[in-house]
Amino acid sequence: MDAIDVLGQLIRIKSITPDGRKCLDLIADILKAYLFDVTFIKFEEVENLYATRGANGPRLLFGGHVDVVPPGAEEAWSHPPFSGAVEGGTMYGRGAVDMKGAIACYLEAICRFLEKDPDPSATLSLLITCDEEGLALNGTLRTLDWAAKNGHRWDYCIVGEPTSSNALGDVAKVGRRGSLSGEIVVRGVQGHVAYQSEALNPIVLASKLVCELSSYRFDQGNSYFEPTNLEFTTIDVNNSVTNLIPEQVSMAFNVRFNSEWDIENLKNKIIDVVSEVALLSNDLSPKDKQYQVQLIWREGASESFLSKDEQLISAVKNSVAKVTGKAVNLTTGGGTSDARFVKNYCPVVEFGLVGQTMHKVDERVELSDLHMLTKIYEAFIEEVCVNKPPS
Repeated sequence: MDAIDVLGQLIRIKSITPDGRKCLDLIADILKAYLFDVTFIKFEEVENLYATRGANGPRLLFGGHVDVVPPGAEEAWSHPPFSGAVEGGTMYGRGAVDMKGAIACYLEAICRFLEKDPDPSATLSLLITCDEEGLALNGTLRTLDWAAKNGHRWDYCIVGEPTSSNALGDVAKVGRRGSLSGEIVVRGVQGHVAYQSEALNPIVLASKLVCELSSYRFDQGNSYFEPTNLEFTTIDVNNSVTNLIPEQVSMAFNVRFNSEWDIENLKNKIIDVVSEVALLSNDLSPKDKQYQVQLIWREGASESFLSKDEQLISAVKNSVAKVTGKAVNLTTGGGTSDARFVKNYCPVVEFGLVGQTMHKVDERVELSDLHMLTKIYEAFIEEVCVNKPPS
C-alpha cells in the first residue's frame, strides 16, 4: 500500500462536503484487507466511517475527514483540482493537504506497522467523516457519541489536520482556541437624510460598537494561548440609495477565545460591552427616538481546550524528532477542527502536513513530505502501542 497512490485516488474523487462516500469506500477496502471491522454510520445526509482492529492494549484513534471545500474557478488552477496531477515532485489537487494526504499517510503507516507485527497488543481505530468542512454537526460529533454508546473507548487520538507551518514537523497543535459567533442588530428610525432630526441613524451606534468591540482587550492571553480576539465579518445595511437614513444595521462577528473564558462568561462580557455603548448613545438621543439593540448567538460555539497528557505529547515529539531530527513546536493557534469533539473522550493532538496551500488555488503537497509523514505516523503508532500501558 502506497500513500502517494492512495492520495491520488482520493483526490480524483470529487468529495465536496458532504459527498464523500466513494472516498470512504476506498478507505474501507484498504482497512478490510488488514482485518479491520468497518462500519458506515449515516446521520442525515452525512456518511461516516468507523473502523477498528483489536480489543486490548493501548487504544489509539485516528481522526480525519475526506470532504473538501469547493475549488473555485477551476481555470485558475495550473492542474485540474480533482486530477491528482504530479509535476516536479509535487502532487496537486483539492484536499491534498486538507486532509486527504494525512489519511493516505496514516493508512500506509498502519499497514506497515501491522505487516511488522500482525497481532499487536493494541487497539487501532479510525474515524473518518465527510462533514468537517461543513456544519460539522453530523460527522465526528455524532459518530463519537455513537461509538462511545457502543462500548468503544480510546486512550489517545491524533487528528491529521495540516498543522505544519513552513516545514513538515515544525508545528503540532495541542489545543485550540474556542469559537463563538453572533450577530448584533441595531435598529434606529428610518427617515430622509435632509430631515435628520426626524430620524435616528443606526449606523452611528453600529460604528461605535465596531470600534469598541474590535479594540476591546478581553485578556492578555496566557502561557498556552494568545489573547482573545473579536473580528467583525460583515456589516449589512441593505440601503442602495443616498437620500435615505436606514432603519437597521446587522453586524456578524466571531470571537476566538482562550482558556480565560468559557462560552457563557464570554457571552455575558459581550452583552455588557454592547449594553454600555448602547446606553451611552441613547442618553445622547431624544427620548422619543431610542436605539434598539439585539444580540443573536449562532449555533456551533466551541470551548477552548488544551491537551496536557505527557505520554501523548512525548510520543508526538519523539516521533517527529526520530524522522526529521528536529524539535516540534507545540501551539494552540489557528482555527477549529474536529479535535474539539474528540477532547471530550480522550487526549488529542493534531499533527499533519504543511498547510500553506489549504483551501487555496493549486493546493498541493510535496511527495517527499508524504514519505516523511508516513514514517512519522508509523513511529507514533509504535511509540503509543509499545510505551502506553493499557488502561
